[in-house]
Amino acid sequence: MTLSETFTLAAYFFVVIILAVYGWHRYYLVYVYMRNRGKEPKATIPLDPIPAVTIQLPLYNEMYVAERLIKAVCAIEYPRELLEIQVLDDSTDETCEVAELAVRRCAAQGHDIKYIHRGNRIGFKAGALEEGLKTARGEFVAIFDADFIPTSDFLTRLMPHFADPKVGMVQARWGHINQDYSLLTKIQSILLDGHFVLEHGGRNRAGHFFNFNGTAGILRIKMIDDAVRVFMT
Repeated sequence: MTLSETFTLAAYFFVVIILAVYGWHRYYLVYVYMRNRGKEPKATIPLDPIPAVTIQLPLYNEMYVAERLIKAVCAIEYPRELLEIQVLDDSTDETCEVAELAVRRCAAQGHDIKYIHRGNRIGFKAGALEEGLKTARGEFVAIFDADFIPTSDFLTRLMPHFADPKVGMVQARWGHINQDYSLLTKIQSILLDGHFVLEHGGRNRAGHFFNFNGTAGILRIKMIDDAVRVFMT
């Protein structure tokens, strides 16, 4: 057997092993989900007192969906005096004008909404979120990317889970507005549903760690501060 044949065979078996491990992991997640499918987390204790919440909307050149997101967030049902909205815009195109105008309209309607534009993109999305947290007045922070449309009952359904002081983060399942548009969108929706239902659902109900997906979720700010403190020490 030549050197090239040996290398090809080794590469082949390496790929097969990787795929086998990945496949086993998928089957294990399905098993964990099915075994714990009756352990769906439920919020039975109302929050008292109702805490202040800051909603952060990080934007970057999203002129076609920025106004839609801002309007949807302002329609969320929550005591207005306890809800703060931060539009964190790092855009370099017409998004700046679109987003700022939408913020002005919503502010004129009585919403506590602020437009924050950075002159740089240091840290990218994470940097924008960090900048907003410096002035955030909420005990919790909800994050939505520009292409999301939160329902009006988003906070009403998710916030009661934080009555348990051990809960630091609640991740919502992503939905789809164009699932039946094409074969590609159908495949993408299947993959996303598998991720949120089987992976997140199985891990959470089995008591395992699962990750925050960067959008459509709420985090306890004290948890963020504690995590930063531990990381820095």
